[in-house]
Amino acid sequence: MADEVLSQAELETLLSSLEASAVRKVSDSSGHPLPAPHAARFRPSNSPRLRDLAESDRLPGVQVAALRSLHEGVGRSFSAALSAQLRTVAEVKLAWIEQVTYGEFVSRLHNPTCASVVRAAPLGAKWILDVNPNVLYAMIDRLLGGGREPGLIALRPLTEIELRLASRITKLFLRELEQAWQRASELSLTIDRVESNPRLVLSVPSNEVVVLAGFEARINDVRGAMTLCLPAASLAPLAAKLSRTADKRSTSGLSNDPAKPNESDPGGASVELVVLLAETRIPTRDLHNLRVGDIIATDQNVGSPLAVTIEGQTVFHAHPGAVEGRKAVRIEKHHAPAPENRADD
Repeated sequence: MADEVLSQAELETLLSSLEASAVRKVSDSSGHPLPAPHAARFRPSNSPRLRDLAESDRLPGVQVAALRSLHEGVGRSFSAALSAQLRTVAEVKLAWIEQVTYGEFVSRLHNPTCASVVRAAPLGAKWILDVNPNVLYAMIDRLLGGGREPGLIALRPLTEIELRLASRITKLFLRELEQAWQRASELSLTIDRVESNPRLVLSVPSNEVVVLAGFEARINDVRGAMTLCLPAASLAPLAAKLSRTADKRSTSGLSNDPAKPNESDPGGASVELVVLLAETRIPTRDLHNLRVGDIIATDQNVGSPLAVTIEGQTVFHAHPGAVEGRKAVRIEKHHAPAPENRADD
């Protein structure tokens, strides 16, 4: 018997019989066998399992609030930069902040996916930016000149050309992330590698605590998630600095709500500034037929100055341009109001 070798079919039959025997041995307190779903969830005491997050593993609430505020700003700035890059309206906003184990994070990822492993210097840590394939392919399609019609989502790893285009989007996001973190530390974020298999992203314990910053991205009619995974151990010192900065701002009398003016510091009040590009009129039927990608021609000359209004009042004249890949205007002169025509008394 020691020299005999079982065939593949015999091995499968033997394993099936062992599994069935194990299920029959599982019973409740009354001695009756448990139904199949309950038996399947049975786990021996010595088997590995993900531990629950203890309070000592979690970041304090004030640090999580500081992280939420920071990444809300990242979403707004990345939306503007991505819209300029794709030449279409792109909306990215923070959807959630939560603390989970690394194993739970990996279990949520698509397979295949596009997970960029980011080296965060000088922390010596690695962060992860995962982009949902649905919205990623829509971004790549726009970079290639398409995107007007919804396309099919390919369930496959990215090609070399697609990886290069995806890295442009990732680097754009990391640039906005670096600028946001400047309040706490000077970080240098670089892409280490890109993985399509979520289980090959990092070799870290499944029970390591991570902080997830989930963004909802929308390109035309396509929506998808962008998830930033930050190991809590490397994040704690930076989050503490952010929370202390927020405390200093609140104790110094600065308002955290930009929509509300601060009485103790009038210079910190926010006002609405609008640049009027052009005015035109179109028939109502043409308005109802407008679609994404349509071009509206106006009588405004490209070299004509633009009106800059503050709280509805025209104050400056400016010319359009761009600075570091962002739309901008350069103020040229003050607006001189036309003299009022008054009848002589």
